[in-house]
Amino acid sequence: MKVIYIASPYTKGDVAANVAVQIEAAHRLLDAGLCPIAPLLSHYLHIARQRPYQDWTAMDMELVKRSDVVLRLPGESSGADAEVALARSLGLPVAFSFGELWTLLK
Repeated sequence: MKVIYIASPYTKGDVAANVAVQIEAAHRLLDAGLCPIAPLLSHYLHIARQRPYQDWTAMDMELVKRSDVVLRLPGESSGADAEVALARSLGLPVAFSFGELWTLLK
């Protein structure tokens, strides 16, 4: 099962809407038989107990390293851009749409 890291905006715009978009993407990946990593689910961890932003980004970067592909969803995000940069530096493929992802996985 391929592991797909979802990189997408969190703090720009409506945080709840951004989390919802990533959850929908994760379900779409699950429906396709893939293993999504949806790092914005840490939003709920943060609600339960706040941690410094750096804790979350460090965790996210470790998860990128353990992924097979990064799916970059639309929207301005320096964090998601940093995740894409890390993936590329590691030679991991990056898809910028579901169509591109399906092509990469063929």
